[in-house]
Amino acid sequence: MTSLDCPIIISGGKKVKSFEFPICTQALDSVTRQRSLAEQLFNVLLELSSDPEGGVTRAPYSPEETSIHQRFGDIAESLGLTVTRDAMANTYMTLPGRDPSAKKILIGSHLDSVKQGGNFDGAAGVVAGLVACAALKDLGIQPSCDISVMGVRAEESAWFGVSYIGSRGALGVLPDGALDAKRSDTGLTLADGIRVAGGDPEAVAARKKTFEPTDLRCFLELHIEQGPLLDRDGLPVGIVTGIPGNFRFPDAHVIGEYGHVGLLKDWRRDAVTAASEFVVAMDALWADWEGAGKPMACTIGEFSTNPELHAMTKVPGELRFTLDVRAYSSAHLQELEQKTLAIIRSIEERRGVRFELGNTARAAVGEMAPAICDGFEAIARNLAIPARRLGSPASHDSAAFAAAGVPTAMIFVRNANGSHNPAEGMTIDDFLQATAIMTAWIADTTK
Repeated sequence: MTSLDCPIIISGGKKVKSFEFPICTQALDSVTRQRSLAEQLFNVLLELSSDPEGGVTRAPYSPEETSIHQRFGDIAESLGLTVTRDAMANTYMTLPGRDPSAKKILIGSHLDSVKQGGNFDGAAGVVAGLVACAALKDLGIQPSCDISVMGVRAEESAWFGVSYIGSRGALGVLPDGALDAKRSDTGLTLADGIRVAGGDPEAVAARKKTFEPTDLRCFLELHIEQGPLLDRDGLPVGIVTGIPGNFRFPDAHVIGEYGHVGLLKDWRRDAVTAASEFVVAMDALWADWEGAGKPMACTIGEFSTNPELHAMTKVPGELRFTLDVRAYSSAHLQELEQKTLAIIRSIEERRGVRFELGNTARAAVGEMAPAICDGFEAIARNLAIPARRLGSPASHDSAAFAAAGVPTAMIFVRNANGSHNPAEGMTIDDFLQATAIMTAWIADTTK
């Protein structure tokens, strides 16, 4: 390459902005020099949240999660960033820009984890934001606008049964009733958890916003990939094309009738058999959609009879289950929900049971900003970092910002062993390459 500009990338028949070669290479060099900072931050995560039974556990609004927010804030202040927290107890670590009134760039992800999860899921995005700010300072760059790194609370819905708690709370769109949700292990309400962590649940209930979506230039999130595609293809980096929305039944029941084991088949109202038919039907629906080229996912994460009443010699009269259905199109989600309800009605009629679905939780589809994605791709090519575009199979905080109308983009980092387990396989080298792409984009955009 002889030009000082990187090549024009053609995407969808349109020319995409070129990026100055010096900015790209300088950003990569500076981010690489921040390796020790990245390692320090990942070690802090391990130190404060290692689970004796394996992996890490950072439950939302737990002492472990709060201590990590505090320690990350302390490190950010040592880097020259200002630290604030909002009513949700989210943490913001800000590199001041030349114009404080300009729309800010928000970088971030969540610092909580599932029980006995891995050290990188979510937290890598917060580390990336701090590394990017340190790299900009190392280069002597004061951006035109504030760059704020957000440590998000409570993204993992396994704990409270609500998606994107910290993000949606900051945007003033936390669902009605969410503050009364109880943590799955302790029974602590979300409102009490926020209060103990130093937040203000009354302000949250009043829908006080941390910022207006129009105050944000964009939201950027780095995250490990949860699927195997990047590792399979030998690529360190992925540029996310979209985040699926979902509908969920967090506490659904099949109600039949308990009976003697000798009861004839035609007389039974067997909750387990009915629920099993539902599982098989949903799996067949998924196979049909995959065959038609319409990506979706269906997960029944919990499936159990009542241990106080079940027995080997009783026809089961009740079964509890959860359901999570995901798709990349709002229209597809609507269609899938209609088909799911039709399956349920058919089973109820034939088997004499009743499905009680409880509250339905929803999350909107997260659409990524094409111009930012094109920029990430151009920088990756400029720096000879192998990358591909791919959809996210999982939900992320980015979806909450995209749904609020904030231009949003995500970068995935190769992860050999999936996520939500202690064996998450991200390497620091891959992480630094992905962070360099984001840093170069910020440097060019805010010069």
